Amino acid sequence: MSGYKISIRPGAVEDVEQLWPLVQDFAFSYQPERSRFERSFSDLLDRSDTLVLVAVANASAIVGYLLGSYHETFFANGPVAWIEELMVGESSRHQGVASKLMSAAEEWARTIPTAYIALASRRVGDFYLRIGYEGSATYFRKTFVPPQR
Repeated sequence: MSGYKISIRPGAVEDVEQLWPLVQDFAFSYQPERSRFERSFSDLLDRSDTLVLVAVANASAIVGYLLGSYHETFFANGPVAWIEELMVGESSRHQGVASKLMSAAEEWARTIPTAYIALASRRVGDFYLRIGYEGSATYFRKTFVPPQR
């Protein structure tokens, strides 16, 4: 897909159909459920502390997305931003899509302003190092059964 034009824009309700396959491909630890995805997507679009971006190729095809948020902290003397999900479709990788999504997220984080922007990743650590991120901590988690909504 070399030579196509990528634009980054906020996510919109009408993006659900094109985002769903990307969300399914993103998840390794969980099995996304379509109805829960649609509810969450709609809810997150309405939140002022949440960022949903989509990468669009040639003005129509969504080829990637980013989900981020920010929250207040004690230790950083203000809010910090967190990238929860960054996904680029396999056929669009290595085309600068992820870099554009991250750059847009960084611009957003600066407008808040946040002390820093962070994320956890096991798959593409070299990418984050290339775009100026540094290793900071070990990531721990405890899995719970998701609440029924």
